[in-house]
Amino acid sequence: MNNSTNLAERARFGTFELNVRTGELVSIGTAPAEAGSVKALLREQPFQILRILVERQGKIVTRQEIRQILWPDDTVVEFDRSINVAMAILRKALADDADRPKYIETLARRGYRLIAPVEWQERSTAAQDTLGSLAETLPRIEGQIGEREPRAPTHWRKAAVLGASAVILVVVGYMSWRHSRDVTSLRSERVMLAVLPFENLTGDPNKEYLADGLTEETISQLGRLNPQRLGVIARTSVMGYKHKDERLDQIGRDLSVQYVLENSLRQSGDHLRITSQLLQVKDQSHLWSHDYDYRAQDILTVQDDVAKAVAREIQLRLTVQQEAGSARLQPVKPEAFDAYLQGHYFFERNTDKDTAMAAKYYERATQLDPSYALAWAGLSRVRKWQAMTGLIPTEEGYRLAREAVERALALNPNLAEAHTQMGRIKQQVDFDWAGADASYQRAVELEPGNPEVVRMAAASSKELGRFEESLPLARRAVDLDPLNAGSWENLGETEYFMGQLNQALADCKKALELNPDVYPGPIQLTKIYVMQGRPQDALPEIERVRDEPQRAFLHAIAYYALDRKQESDAALSELITKYQRNTYRIAEVYAFRNHFDEAFEWLDRAYVQRNPGLIETKVDPLLKSLHHDPRYAAFLKKLNLPN
Repeated sequence: MNNSTNLAERARFGTFELNVRTGELVSIGTAPAEAGSVKALLREQPFQILRILVERQGKIVTRQEIRQILWPDDTVVEFDRSINVAMAILRKALADDADRPKYIETLARRGYRLIAPVEWQERSTAAQDTLGSLAETLPRIEGQIGEREPRAPTHWRKAAVLGASAVILVVVGYMSWRHSRDVTSLRSERVMLAVLPFENLTGDPNKEYLADGLTEETISQLGRLNPQRLGVIARTSVMGYKHKDERLDQIGRDLSVQYVLENSLRQSGDHLRITSQLLQVKDQSHLWSHDYDYRAQDILTVQDDVAKAVAREIQLRLTVQQEAGSARLQPVKPEAFDAYLQGHYFFERNTDKDTAMAAKYYERATQLDPSYALAWAGLSRVRKWQAMTGLIPTEEGYRLAREAVERALALNPNLAEAHTQMGRIKQQVDFDWAGADASYQRAVELEPGNPEVVRMAAASSKELGRFEESLPLARRAVDLDPLNAGSWENLGETEYFMGQLNQALADCKKALELNPDVYPGPIQLTKIYVMQGRPQDALPEIERVRDEPQRAFLHAIAYYALDRKQESDAALSELITKYQRNTYRIAEVYAFRNHFDEAFEWLDRAYVQRNPGLIETKVDPLLKSLHHDPRYAAFLKKLNLPN
């Protein structure tokens, strides 16, 4: 920073003003900052990055420099993800677009640069008064919220999960009751809530997965109650706040929520305590809190009665549907729930070895409690994945997957996860598109606040060409899970199939900012660039693709678009010779190259193979050249896809 800025602490650029001492970002429009301006306190990492960019005033700041300044001791294991998330949050605060930046320009594989002119200003008396008031106010707000206990790991079992549901109707009731006083019509405004990761206060670091499971279960229960009036942010987006003390206003900005629910968990012998508190983001006020104490052996039978009693206390009138929702949870043996959480944990890690471990734990959960429908649904999902990826014999794996999900639905016909899994099997194994779509739609009816369920329903509608249904669902998934790269990627894919290529490019880039490893990531960007007529831009993206068959496929289409036929031929030959199981990808290449006979030959091979890529046949832009051929309509009919 030059000498002219040493005595200044406010930097103005565009329509924003940054206080480099306090981290306060003010949206000032075209007038100086005043009482009516929109203010926010940036989270520490986004603030430090913005401060560096402002002080450099148009010079490039490399990612390595940011790393050395913010994490000098290599304390951040996933640096790339941390900086990408910080940049996404910063761009959101500035309403900036990575593809069409007004403020921060990204220089691929180098770093970032602030492209807006910077004007440094002396601190005014009004600013001094504002900052002084802020300094006095923050301690009072913190005092109202209450001192937070030291963060420590938690030991929890299914009893704690069911006990937590005693809190849920209280929260919904209080929010509905309070909100009804503040707005003219509650129906016109949807309340958004974030359930922060449970604080683990039992001191056992080996039981973190249980606390994570409890967070997920609470989110799931809340999301079922009244989705028209209450939206609950998904687990993926809130887990980034685990073991962090973030400002409430920043959480509100990150997730676009009005309320935050904090929970702490304790265990003493066979006694459990859940302490919950509901906080309002706009003024950081403490609205409601309560302690719940149970004996572990009693909690399974009293949790529904307690939830309804407390709901009546705060004047919430439950509908019949909501009461049915609160009672749909069936008692589960704690040991089975523990095994289920272990299975879920390993399956999410997504390696062959971890998948095998997930199968063992899911099997153990079903053995410990044969009536545990959710465990059967999890077992079905892992078996199908093992069959599809060749980890177990295909036919046997699909048979086991079908038997497990049918068992889950027989045990609990209202389990959204089971309907979603049945949809996967009908879609990807049976090619029963109508049956799969019905399963996904039923899952959304049961859990409209579950982003994974919503994403699957969006994908089903997209693949059937019902974009008017698919796009709103994909956007809803982003709203429910705004920091989940997969939600943004799914939205970008929907827009790609619709031909909205510019928006698809922007949303896929947002996904990669949140998680550079998101699938399909650079694969999808390559397709978009090719369809935009920018194949030269596609080549660097292909180099980022780790999967060799996918690289050969993408090189074949990108080189053809560049009129480098010899290189395209070589890539296609490699794909056929080494990776001929990728029958659908080979058909895509031939269709893109206008070799119609070969394209239909490989589509027929894909059909015999039951290749999952065939799901996209109706809407795939790379197959567009086949649409005029009578064989295309016949093939759609063969797939039971509407023409």
